[in-house]
Amino acid sequence: MNSHPYLRAYMAGVAAPSAALLIALTFFVLMRLVCHIPIPIERFIIFPMAVVPSAFGIWNIVYLRLKPHRSLPIGLHGALLPVILVTIGAVSALASGLMVTDSHGVTWFGAVSASYSLLVPWFFGLMVLYYLIWKYVVGFLNRVLGIA
Repeated sequence: MNSHPYLRAYMAGVAAPSAALLIALTFFVLMRLVCHIPIPIERFIIFPMAVVPSAFGIWNIVYLRLKPHRSLPIGLHGALLPVILVTIGAVSALASGLMVTDSHGVTWFGAVSASYSLLVPWFFGLMVLYYLIWKYVVGFLNRVLGIA
């Protein structure tokens, strides 16, 4: 079963975020339509839905490609992905004017503000979450598909 290992790596990487985004989208829709909370779903969910699953798949291909030369376990490899995704997202949002920074924090879409003291723990929590997803979910799928 050594045919198409990069395709299998991509599919193993895409599975976890696709399921998580389905759950997140369901939550956003319920909050907006049932609880009548004015959450601009289309603004918050478009970047994750467009980029994150493909990034997981490509990052898993990179993990497989570096297999002979790597010394990082899969969990630590996955924990590096938020650094790339947050950087791309922040640069894109700043360039398009969707995010504005000031001395106290950032403001998204002119409506949602967060201080830097809140963003730093959130970012490290995101890295821990990615570590766990990569260690247990993506690692398991890699083993099932015979590419671990």
